[in-house]
Amino acid sequence: MKIMTCFAHPADTVTNCGGTLARHADAGDEIVAVILTHGGRIHPNKYAEEWRRENPDDQITAASILEIAENKNRELERAADVLGIGELVLLDHDDTMATVHEDVVEQVAEQIAIHAPDVIIADYPQNPVVTLSSHTVATMTLLAALERAQTFLRNVDGRAEVNVKQVFFSGNPVLVGDSLSAYGQRADCYIDITGTVGRKIAAMDCFPSQGYDGDFARKVVESNNGEHGRYAGVNFAEAYTRFRNETHTLLPLTEHARAQDYLTRHRDYSVINLREQFPVRRGE
Repeated sequence: MKIMTCFAHPADTVTNCGGTLARHADAGDEIVAVILTHGGRIHPNKYAEEWRRENPDDQITAASILEIAENKNRELERAADVLGIGELVLLDHDDTMATVHEDVVEQVAEQIAIHAPDVIIADYPQNPVVTLSSHTVATMTLLAALERAQTFLRNVDGRAEVNVKQVFFSGNPVLVGDSLSAYGQRADCYIDITGTVGRKIAAMDCFPSQGYDGDFARKVVESNNGEHGRYAGVNFAEAYTRFRNETHTLLPLTEHARAQDYLTRHRDYSVINLREQFPVRRGE
């Protein structure tokens, strides 16, 4: 299988689906990550926090947006090596974009045509009219590009149509502070990342300029992937919402569902002490 991810910023691929990608890489699947923006202004902790020091380092505070973006790209490259991402496509747009742009749609459609992925992973779009979230803009750009790639005509466009089989939206932004309805939109697919959770943490540790390393990496995995895991009946999971329905010849029943013991699973998915198994290396 060939997987493409399409996210707004460099670290999004790791936080949203890093454990899933590591599992697919181990299975021999091809992975290409498309990043729409350089992410220089998103979580610029290394630079913004330096200004708060009594004697800030001039080399850090004088960094240009190009230097900040290049540093973040190097962090992404290290994270990609950890997870097994085979190719990075950096479109390098400014991360202030608040609307879908025609030229970016065309660029993403071109990448879909070049790589012809079987599935794509993208952020769950909060709402098609929400422009305060570049994550939503990135996914709406992808969906427009997806339709465009389906309509390519070789004698007109120089390339044939590409039909992606499935899109998985990650990170459905439902929080405990929201008014929740049991009958609303919900994740309908979970990937058990217990076996690759250490690599997801190691990949997040590759982003110290954002403050995503160390304690924060472990907090995110403990709370977010841990809670998704609890719901899915495993130690850690990444949650997805499928864009398209699935068709089967028989009613599907997964091996995981067959093996589940609902009486005792709450003990089974509570056995890993994440911070003990993957401690923060301080002072290195």
